[in-house]
Amino acid sequence: MPSIVSTILRGQIRLLSPFIGGATLEQARRGQDALGKLGTRAMEGSVCFHELRFPDFDAAWAIPLKGQVRRAILYLHGGAYTAGGLPYAKGFGGQLAELSGRATLCVGYRLAPEHPFPAALEDALAAYKEMLTRFAPSEIAFVGESAGGGLCYSLCLYLKQLRLPQPEQVIAISPWTDLQMQRDVSALAALDPLLDHAGLMENALRYGGQARENPLISPLLGDPTGLPPSLIIVGGHEILLDDSRLMQRKLREAGCRCDLHVEEGLWHVYVLYGVPEAKTALRHIEERLRRAAP
Repeated sequence: MPSIVSTILRGQIRLLSPFIGGATLEQARRGQDALGKLGTRAMEGSVCFHELRFPDFDAAWAIPLKGQVRRAILYLHGGAYTAGGLPYAKGFGGQLAELSGRATLCVGYRLAPEHPFPAALEDALAAYKEMLTRFAPSEIAFVGESAGGGLCYSLCLYLKQLRLPQPEQVIAISPWTDLQMQRDVSALAALDPLLDHAGLMENALRYGGQARENPLISPLLGDPTGLPPSLIIVGGHEILLDDSRLMQRKLREAGCRCDLHVEEGLWHVYVLYGVPEAKTALRHIEERLRRAAP
């Protein structure tokens, strides 16, 4: 049963969702970046950031100030491939660095519709290649939420195509793994306080156009044989619940380890909201990141 805190917050999200859904793309981008800046300020004194410029995008290393850094995270943020710049990525990316003790590369990949597929994927690949100059693949975890969670799996499939090494593990929070948006999600949509099918479809078209059956856009449609161990965390009341369930099934059928945690009554990327269930999930993520991959 959801906590009292999350139940109250869920009601507040429902009240605000018409305003959130009615925001323009530019307003959504400004809003996400503002949230990221708040999160970054909260970590002053525990994490430092070093900006890193790539030819097509910007990134930043989040470095924990305590302990010796031995391993790393490639962090790919959410935002439906259309929102969330580097300021947003630094917010949760810095939190990951703080809780894991790992150097975390926060990637401000290019956004659709100005930069549709494969821009985000190519930027994620460039970031990973940069990490490989400093860390072994077995020392790098991929972490992402929502679109970023799906992008983690797309990148793993792309690495397999390119015959490049896979990372140590993948941790995906509410990953968006099927941008075709063809399943009936009406029952889940009635429960979801945050997402709606029309908005997701609009952004899926902005990013993937008419090629959304491409496994590098919709990794649920790919062959995951040989992918690294995964942890998927998802809310039980979100439209993208089956994106996680079906991804776990496909990974397991291909012989890949994948643990799935469904938090009943919680919403999309609840891990970012500071509710008691989020704190439990973050402890689970910390445990996975502080030990070797299972």
